[in-house]
Amino acid sequence: MGTAASSFVNPAELEGVGSQPTAKARARRARQRRQILAMIGGSYVIDAGVLLLFAQAGTIPVTIGPAYAACGLVLVAIFLVISELGLNDRFSDHYLVAPQATACMLTALAFTYIAPEVGATFLCTLFIVFSFSSLRSTPRQTMMIWTAMTIGLAGLFLLTDKPISMPHGNYLERFGTMLALVLSIGRCMFLGIFSSSMKHSLYQSGLKLREAYKRIEELAELDELTGSYNRRCIMRMLDEEIARAARSGAPCSIALIDLDWFKRINDAFGHPTGDEVLRTFAITMFANIRANDRFGRYGGEEFLLVLPDMDTSGAVRALDRLRAIISELDWSAFSPSMRVTISAGVATLKQNETPDTFLARADSALYAAKARGRNRITHA
Repeated sequence: MGTAASSFVNPAELEGVGSQPTAKARARRARQRRQILAMIGGSYVIDAGVLLLFAQAGTIPVTIGPAYAACGLVLVAIFLVISELGLNDRFSDHYLVAPQATACMLTALAFTYIAPEVGATFLCTLFIVFSFSSLRSTPRQTMMIWTAMTIGLAGLFLLTDKPISMPHGNYLERFGTMLALVLSIGRCMFLGIFSSSMKHSLYQSGLKLREAYKRIEELAELDELTGSYNRRCIMRMLDEEIARAARSGAPCSIALIDLDWFKRINDAFGHPTGDEVLRTFAITMFANIRANDRFGRYGGEEFLLVLPDMDTSGAVRALDRLRAIISELDWSAFSPSMRVTISAGVATLKQNETPDTFLARADSALYAAKARGRNRITHA
């Protein structure tokens, strides 16, 4: 089997692709190359064993098999040294498919010329070389390898008169030829199985990557403490809802919500308890708003609730219901004396109003709610 067997690839090696590979990625690549080169060396030894059968049958000199194995092992050693020195990592294809495939083809063609009596055995190797190299090589590399192979075969068949044969004159020759074909077909079958396995592995890796990207996107949009949308995300959603309302003419309201006297909660019970209060508040809000409402942390203990398709009276009623739910929650799990309430300022979008003006009106309404004693809802 040719040195292009280095086409083996593990999807995990994709770490570091497109940038400088990490030390972990380089170590993984080096380990994979060692394993693959060991397989290639073993394959040369197996092929040499088949050649020894032909030597036993008197078809070729006994030196052909060891010489073929030696050439293959020398190639393996050269590429192993290159790998161990880390020179492969300087190239985008750190397996050096094209150089290895070319070296293998030249070896096979040279031995076909030297021992044409068993030439078909070496030519079978070309199919395996090309199959392995095509697993990883780019279209350009594949064409280059195919062109080199075509030129080599043309020179061998058209420029020489070597009687390239498939030995079958006696029982041992027939057995050797059968073994060479069986091993070649077996390797091609292995390539098919491996290719299918690799596609499945890459597909699974793709699914995991999509899940990871989705999770990253979610984390980028969410407030880490409360699980609500962060300020950047909720402001983007507000812009989108304002644009939608302008197109459709549907009403849109917002509410700026503030936890009353939250600084006192932090001072009296500690910041960890304050964080739990914020989480509980956010969970309660999510459980009691509509599916199309958008709720996000505006900053500190202030939250923004976007209420699509809701006018002022509807928004005030919805917020007053939420205010009552928060006020009536049993907060004694945090402290027997704890009581949490909210204030909110409601505003409904006006024609051609900008997000800044819209939010400023809601903020003024929230300020008015606080000035009137808190635990209440006011509207602009």
